[in-house]
Formats: sequence, C-alpha cells, structure tokens
Amino acid sequence: MAAASPVAARTSPATSRQDLTDPLVADLVAALGADVVLAAAADRHARAHDASHFLLVPRVVVVARDADDVATTLAVGARHATPVTLRSGGTSLSGQAISDGVMVDVRRHFRGIEVLDGGARVRVEPGVTVRQVNARLAAVGRKLGPDPASEGACTIGGVVANNSSGMSCGTVHNTYSTLESMELVLPSGTVLDTAAPDADERLRRLEPALHARLVELRDRVRGDEESVATLRRQFAMKNTMGYGLNAFLDHTTPAEILAHLLVGSEGTLGFVTSAVFRTVPRHRHAATGLLVFADLEAATSALPLLVGTGAAALELMDAASLRVVQADVDVPELIRDLAVVDHAALLVEYQEPDGAGLDHVRAAAIAAIDTLPLTAPYELSTAPAGRAALWHIRKGLYAAVAGARPSGTTALLEDVVVPVERLAHTCAELTALFAHHGYADGVIFGHAKDGNIHFMLTGRFDEPAGRARFAAFTEDMVQLVLAQGGSLKAEHGTGRVMAPFVERQYGPELYAVMRELKVACDPAGVMNPGVIMTADATAHLKHVKTSPPVEAEIDRCVECGYCEPVCPSKDLTLTPRQRIVLRRAIAQAQLDGDHELVAELERDFEYGGLETCAVDGMCQTACPVLINTGDLVKRLRSSRHSAPERAAWSAAARHWDATTVAAARALDVAGAVPAPLVRAPNRLGRAVMGEEVLPLWSADLPGGGTRRSRTAAQVSPAAAAPAAPTALTVPAALEAPTTPAAPAAPAAVVAVFLPSCLSAMFGPAAGGVGSQRSFQELCARAGVELVIPDDVDSLCCGTPWASKGLAGGRRAMQEKVLASLRVATRDGELPVVCDASSCTEGLESLVASAGTSRPIRVVDSVDFVVEHVLPALRVPARVPTITVHPTCSSTRLGSTDSLLAVAGAIADEVYVPPDWGCCAFAGDRGMLHPELTASATAAQAQQVNEFGAVAHASCNRTCEIGMSRATGREYRGILELLHEAAEPPPTV
Repeated sequence: MAAASPVAARTSPATSRQDLTDPLVADLVAALGADVVLAAAADRHARAHDASHFLLVPRVVVVARDADDVATTLAVGARHATPVTLRSGGTSLSGQAISDGVMVDVRRHFRGIEVLDGGARVRVEPGVTVRQVNARLAAVGRKLGPDPASEGACTIGGVVANNSSGMSCGTVHNTYSTLESMELVLPSGTVLDTAAPDADERLRRLEPALHARLVELRDRVRGDEESVATLRRQFAMKNTMGYGLNAFLDHTTPAEILAHLLVGSEGTLGFVTSAVFRTVPRHRHAATGLLVFADLEAATSALPLLVGTGAAALELMDAASLRVVQADVDVPELIRDLAVVDHAALLVEYQEPDGAGLDHVRAAAIAAIDTLPLTAPYELSTAPAGRAALWHIRKGLYAAVAGARPSGTTALLEDVVVPVERLAHTCAELTALFAHHGYADGVIFGHAKDGNIHFMLTGRFDEPAGRARFAAFTEDMVQLVLAQGGSLKAEHGTGRVMAPFVERQYGPELYAVMRELKVACDPAGVMNPGVIMTADATAHLKHVKTSPPVEAEIDRCVECGYCEPVCPSKDLTLTPRQRIVLRRAIAQAQLDGDHELVAELERDFEYGGLETCAVDGMCQTACPVLINTGDLVKRLRSSRHSAPERAAWSAAARHWDATTVAAARALDVAGAVPAPLVRAPNRLGRAVMGEEVLPLWSADLPGGGTRRSRTAAQVSPAAAAPAAPTALTVPAALEAPTTPAAPAAPAAVVAVFLPSCLSAMFGPAAGGVGSQRSFQELCARAGVELVIPDDVDSLCCGTPWASKGLAGGRRAMQEKVLASLRVATRDGELPVVCDASSCTEGLESLVASAGTSRPIRVVDSVDFVVEHVLPALRVPARVPTITVHPTCSSTRLGSTDSLLAVAGAIADEVYVPPDWGCCAFAGDRGMLHPELTASATAAQAQQVNEFGAVAHASCNRTCEIGMSRATGREYRGILELLHEAAEPPPTV
C-alpha cells in the first residue's frame, strides 16, 4: 500500500502543497515518487516525536517501500549533505530516532516474518514488533532472545539498532548474541547478505576499501592488550555505549564483523533489511512473585542470594515506583495495600520447561527467600492471571512513572550498568545525587539481576536553570558509574544523551577506532550524525522537548508509542501518539505566534486526526497510563457539529424506533434496485452533504433488519425446553412480594435482554436468523428466562452519539434507557444482557456515567452464554475449522476468552489471525470512510484467506460486515453458529 498523508484523501497529495523549489524535496520526489515523500507540516510533525526527551522536526519524511528506496534516499541525502535517519517503532529513549533532515520510515512496508527450521531460527524484517514475531514462534515453543519491556511496540529494526536485551536475556540471549546473519544496505548502496557463502568475497569485491579497513581495525584492536582487556570487561556486562567493538574480538571475517558491528550502531553505519536470529526455548512453566523490602539497600543486598537461586528475572522497583503503580486500576492487592515509606521491591521469576522442574526450582527458591528480611508476605505464583498482573506493572512502569509527572514538565530516562556486587552502593550514591541536585522525584527501577538500573528525572529541561542543573547532575552521575567499573548505557543505546561521553568511557584509542569505523562505512557522514559520535560536549543538553499543557489525555502522554501497533488507522493516516503530538505541535505553534503553522496543522488534523479515528479505545488497552485517545477525539468532534446536526441527532434519540426502521428500509430499497442507480445519487449526496454526514453505500451491505420487538415475538415456543418458562414473560419472581410461602425449587436464571439496534438496522448474513433470535432460542433451550423491555425499539446504548461527540443526543438516550432498565431490572436486581460487543461496552459506559447509587450490571451475551447456556447444550454438528475475529469491544470488555470458548464448542480448530486487530468499521465509520477499514484489515484479511477456514465468526454485526467486505468470506455472529450447531431439546 502506498504511503498516505493525513491530507491525501481531502486535498492534493502532501508534496504538491510544498515549495518544491527545495532541491532536496524535489530530488526525492523525482527519484521515488510523490506518494512516498511526505513534506507537509502535519506529516513531519506527526513523525518527529519518539519516546525520548529530545525533539527535532524532519525536513521531509520518506516512507520506504524496499531496500532500493532506502539506498536511493541515502544517495540523495549525500548529494545534499543532509542527514538521513532510519525510523521504525520510535520507542527509542535516547534520541536516536529523530532527525532534522530526512527521516526514513521503515516500519510501514518491512513486515515479513519467516519461521525457519521448525522455529529454531526466524528471519524478520525491521518493521515487525517483538510481540508479533513471538506470536508466530509461540506455536512451536520458541521465542526471540531479547525481551524488552516495550515488546508490543518496539520493532526489530530498533532491536537490532540498539542491541536490545531486556528483563531476562542478559548478555547471553541479547540481539548481538542471537544474531545469525543479516541482509544489509551500506550508505554506498551496496547490498550484502552475510548468510551467503561468498559474502566476504562479495564485500571485498564491491567495497574493497571498507573490507581492507575492517581487517586493519580488527588487527589493530586485537594487537592492543589494553584495548582487548577494556572490551572484554565492558562487554561482560550489558553495554550499548558506543560501537560494539567486541565484534573485532568475537568474529574473524570482515562480513561477519560488519554484521555484528551494525548491531547497536543506531542506524549510523547501514540499514538492516532483514535479520536471521537463533531463537530460544519458550518455557511455558513459570512462577512469579513480588518481594517487598524495607528499603532500596535491603533489596539490592539480597541480589547475590537471589541470583544464586537461578532466577530468570529480578526486576527492581524503588519506593517512588511503587507509589506510582499503586494508582493502576489493575495493580495487585499486595502493592495497592502497601503503606509505602522507603520500601523497595524485587519482581522475581523462575522459568522451566516442565512442571516438575519448576516445582523443584520453586521449592529451593522459597527456602532461600524465606531467609530474607521481607516486610510483606509473598507468593511465587504459577497462576497466569497473577503473573500477568505483576508483569503488567513492571512493563508499563516507565510510562506510568512518566505519566504521573507534573503537567508541562518533561520526563528523562537513563539506564546504566555496574557489576552486580556494586549495585547497592551505586543505588545509594545515585539517590544521594538526586537529593544533592534537587530531583526529589527521582525514580530507580530496572534489571537488577544484570546490575542494570534505569533512573528517571522530571523537570523543565528546556529552561536555562533546568539545563544547568541537569548538566551538573550528569557530570556527577558519569563519574559515579565509571568509578564503579560500569557502562553509561546498558540497553537503550548511546543516543544523543550519552554521545558526548563515549570517549571518556573507552579512552582515546578505542574512540579513535570508532571514529575510523564510522568514516569507513559512511564516508559522507550522512547516516544519523550526532548519534554515538559527536564533537559537541553539550549535545545532551540541546533539542529538549517542551510539553505545553493541552488536554488531560495529552498531558499524561510520554509518547512511548505503545499504542501504535493496535491502532486501526496506523497505516492510513495517524496513530494515537501522532494525534497527541500534533495537538502539542498546535499548542506550541500558538505559543510561538506561528499562526500559519497553526492553520495548516489544524486543517490537516481534520481528516487524519478526527475523521479517520475509529475511537475504538484499543489504544487504551496498550497504554501504560490508560490514555484513550478516542475520548479526546470524541470531544474534539463535538465542536465541529452545526446546530442543525445536533438538533437532528437529538431528534433521532427521541425517535429512535422510526430512525432504525428508516435505515433498515433504505438498505432494503438500495439492495433491490440496480447498483448504478444507488451509487450515483449516493456519491452526489456525499459531495453535497459531506463525507462525515452521509454513508457510502456499497453492494456488499446487507439488507435491512427487523424491529427488535417483532423478532422477539417470532421466537417459537416450541424452541424452548419442555421445563422452561415461556420466554419474554415477566416471571412471577419479579412480581410484588406476598406472604411467605413454602420453600420452592431453585429459581431459573433470569436476565433482562436488550437486543442491539444493529440487528434492527442490518439484516443477518444470508441464511441466518440473526444474533437476537439466536440468543433468545439458546437461552430458552437452557431454561433461562429473558425479560425484554416493552419499549425496546426506542432504546440504544448511546454509542452513535458518543462516537460523534454529540453529548445532547447521548443524554437524551441515556435518560430513556435508564428509566426503562430501572423498571425491567427491578432497580438493578437483574443483569442486562446485550448481543453485540460494541453495544455492551456502550451500554456499560452509558449506565456507569449516570452515577446512580444502585448500579445496573451489564453483561455481554457471549459471556452470559458461556456461564449459563453452554453447559446445558450438546453440540454435535461441529465444523473442522473456524476463524474468529475478536473485536475491540470484546478485548476491552475482557470477553474474548468467552468468544473463543464458544468457538471451541463449535469447531475442532479455532484460528485467530496473528495480526488481528480492530476492523475500524466502528458503527458507521466504515461506511463514512471505507478506506479506514480497508487499511485496518489488510494484513488480517490476507492471513484469513491463507488459512481458509470453513466458518468465520465474530460478535458484533458491523464488525462481521466489515470483515466480510475485507476478506470476501461470510462472517456471522458466533451465537448464530452455536444456535445452528447445538442440538435442540427433545420434544414431548
């Protein structure tokens, strides 16, 4: 798919609005084409930010399609003496993924994964995330060695560029140690696959000067005893400071040396188009616990004993960290109830290939742990939910701590490493430095098993006083770490923040080798200058981000990028992070008085920021500080509606029955006449009324549905089990109480059923009876009583108004729904069940926002069926394979496991595409902007069709329509399929 500018669908392509007299942009467009060269302000500012505390705005962005595009861009950059920076996931914390020259996006089109040798090896391209690779390897019991906390967002490109390690891989299974080979592109344009038998000969033939220089530098390093000793000592620890000159000691041929020098080179020596890694076993048996100590010294002093127990991971959290994570809604009870003073904690995990081995290790570990001075009870839990909760806290700790910073300040995170036996002293001294330099909110956490800790400071680093204070602190910190025999960078890469100190760590000789290596690989100095190598002693104090207060969600965001892989618009327009940083850019431009920039960014934000956001909330599921960018978009949309629009939607809320009937009949009419007769007036209407007002009709839309009350009446009493009460009647148990009677048999399960209005507007898939009727008849077969409100046709969950930012219409519907449900549920005694996951989520939000004293419990129909219906059914008509599409709402509701359980009752094999995600149909969003759904489903659709299941299912009607459109296969409601497969009750 060609790159899309946020403005592409509304105006001319981004580059056509640029001053193409800029020779750099003009040359790139001539060489690559306008569709991959993005130079509009919105494109450049949206991609300027990474997870670091630095900010540079690129002059132009190139969305490279292949290695040739990268090579061409490097050549153009060299001709114009303009820096070129490669960028993939943008989770970098040290400023190595930003540029004021040419930024090359290598995430969009480099997403290949090839599992080799039964999973023993894997070939991956730079645009895929660690989590995506591990998802492919999970089926064969393998995983990548590097295990960074940002696995859901960091890409292989960044993993290689920074020599990523993580929480349990240490130096044994980090990127450098598990790399087998790579295909690389040098700044000259030479392409080399180091796995080829003739790789070294090819390098010598095509790059004779570089080949000879690598041999010379290898021999120079090996021939200097002091250099060898320094490198052996430095790389015995985690170490990403400077270039990985240990490659000269560990490998012999220039091709192999070059491949391993590129690991950790931060895009300064060449571009890695793909890499082959040796994988490691994925131990499915693990035990995890949290050990709480009185203070940091007690925790770090316990490390030698705990390392001796064979712990796979030992993660440190100081008191400040613990206070922050206590605010997480999912925090384990142990942390939430802890009265934190000076406490510190170690998250410890043991991993083994089998249960017996884990039991043995766990027992020995407990015996050792019991000798430690813990201040709280602990448990080495093997329960997946408990373990996941602890790791959720640790993996999101950086963003959670940074998200708790004061508004308007910037978070700065650094990581250092010292020998483990010196960690306790280093932590104590580092804490003293916090106090000495006035960083009262300084935080320490990290990978204690490796002597690797991260520390975070917050402040106004863009102000002279703030920079001076940070400069003084940095100087003291550098002296401290180097005095302990440590490294100033352990795993986050050198970056801009530590480039001025590389020579101090390695000495003049090894630093000279690094300089000569850079010149040999990149004679023009075009690749990411200023990163790793710099002559500017104050580089770490420049280009620091400002964070002007904007909106509540935005002020908490630390731009970590965790949200981006789950965003359905990520390949079309903007991601949640990019929406947030554009709002910040607008605010900063307003402060700067740059009204022209404000106008341009606001204009482009309309389509990319507002119209193509699915407001699905998936970003919140990945965000460590639970930011739902969709909530922000809804509020911003509210200001765009005219008074007539608001009045029309408020009227629709008051007359929802008629509105849904009109929509259903319109679909029937459109489906009954020749398609050209519908398309022409429909497109004309969209041109006149606007693409945000009138949906785009297409022939793949179903016919209209049936009124919900009528569907309720169609349920045949014969479908009910003989002993079940008649459905849809108010049971005697709900009538006014009378005098006490003799004990009766246990009451049947009773629930209020509020069918989704989606089934009233959109008819079921061909041959189906729809989710409402399926659910009613399944409940009848299981003896479950359902109560349907009399005014059901006029009720809605409120999502159509909420997603458009129409607060008045939503309030009107909320009043009607609450009044009806108060009666139907006997003031909250009965649960309310809804048969579409998005409507369940919307109804849950609608009820919760009312703030009533007696809550109404809302349950999704799939969860309800698993608990109350499925156990009573027999399902003999199983299908061999079924592909399931979890929805954004089922994910947010936590009901995806139930969805898969129902699928497992229907089919012998249940398949969820590895790249599944929100389909972005999002109610009517897929009809207003079908390009959004097409982009969001592209990767998933390919996997669905490659698998070729017999049946396809989801749990939301519009999602089923969207996935049917994307794949050409009929997606149906999961409960419809269960209804058809389950054996009816015996007749009497």
